[in-house]
Amino acid sequence: MRYPDGGGLTAKQRAQREQVRSEAAELFAQGVAPPQVARRLRISRKSAYAWHARWRDGGAEALRSKGPPGQPSRMQPHWRDWLAAELEKGPAAHGWVEDQRWTVARVATVIARRFHVRFSTAQTWRILHQMGFSVQVPVRRAAERDESAVATWLKETWPRVERR
Repeated sequence: MRYPDGGGLTAKQRAQREQVRSEAAELFAQGVAPPQVARRLRISRKSAYAWHARWRDGGAEALRSKGPPGQPSRMQPHWRDWLAAELEKGPAAHGWVEDQRWTVARVATVIARRFHVRFSTAQTWRILHQMGFSVQVPVRRAAERDESAVATWLKETWPRVERR
């Protein structure tokens, strides 16, 4: 099964799914057949039969969540606090003076320098996304830009050009 945003279930979603499985275990204990469990809990019959088989072999404990899939992240929680503080300092504090923009590759380099752990750009982006950062594109405007002239052009000239 594929999930949006390239990830699995959140802790809250896993807890909700586990709640449904525990309700199914209670219904199985009462003698309710898998098709009726599927109807009552609004799950697929296939899941109901699979859960019933697991429940029959191991009881309600067999239907408990095994936690998030995959390996745990090497990015420690206290590293994230440090990284957020370093990102606030800006790229110049880490040696990039020619351009004052953070890139994912630069963030990965900062992490590698400090913690001696290399993350791919994709993993670094996931870490930043989990920390609440998003893509920021700098506004490219000339320093000499005259806002009143632009507003006048948009109001008077653009409607005439657009009609054509």
